[in-house]
Amino acid sequence: MAQIRVDSAFRKHVDEKDMQRLVDLTLECAGVEEEVELGLYITNDAKMKELNRAYRGVDETTDVLSFALSESEAESFIGPPDSVLPLGEVIISFPRAAKQAEDRDRSLHEEMAWLVVHGVLHLLGYDHDKPSRERRMRTMERKAMAMASKGAR
Repeated sequence: MAQIRVDSAFRKHVDEKDMQRLVDLTLECAGVEEEVELGLYITNDAKMKELNRAYRGVDETTDVLSFALSESEAESFIGPPDSVLPLGEVIISFPRAAKQAEDRDRSLHEEMAWLVVHGVLHLLGYDHDKPSRERRMRTMERKAMAMASKGAR
């Protein structure tokens, strides 16, 4: 289950149920069957710049940040019975998503969906730092986005 927070300026533009559905689809697509918990925060460019500077040393805004509680994709998702596994937090810049949607000639909904999928996959250990890992992550992104566009569940 995702705990979703949306800055008040963007609440009328973000469907929290849809964001939860995208998180669930991404977890399903990645084969996560255990009960997990993560945070999804939709905010502004100033907050993203502040977080990017503080945690990555990059003094500029970005579209999505993921803060995983585990660094290894090899770690299994096994915990004590009846426990919830905390994955971490995904933070998305709504203004950056809107700009990218326009630049990429796609809907804001599609851009936000891609950012949610991308961020959640990072929490699960997927990355695009090496060509082989990038191919694996992009394949999973396409699979999750295809499921989302079909309204699968």
